[in-house]
Amino acid sequence: MRFASVRLISDDVARLVGFYEQATGLTARWRAEQFAELTGSSCTLAIGSAETTSAAVPASNRTAILEFLVDDVDREYERLAELAPEIVQEPTTMPWGNRSLLFRDPDGNLVNFFRPPAA
Repeated sequence: MRFASVRLISDDVARLVGFYEQATGLTARWRAEQFAELTGSSCTLAIGSAETTSAAVPASNRTAILEFLVDDVDREYERLAELAPEIVQEPTTMPWGNRSLLFRDPDGNLVNFFRPPAA
């Protein structure tokens, strides 16, 4: 078994895809009007319309965090300060050593841009 992707369900797929394209620098591959994927080197972020499932409620997540490994958390903070609807936690060094920036995407999902301490 291989963990393949995380899928977010949204009422506005185009808006959310556009946000993640800007935030990550990845280009979405649209499979249908209701579904797109942003594929990185280690994981795929899929974004689907609420029309595709009745099992998920858009913009209702308050427990999962989407995490992206970045080169420079502080530089990403400067770039995302205007893009992200809400910065939840400015760049902070966590007790386990990771440098972390927490923000919300347009649907309210929590996103972490992080960098482990240098070896």
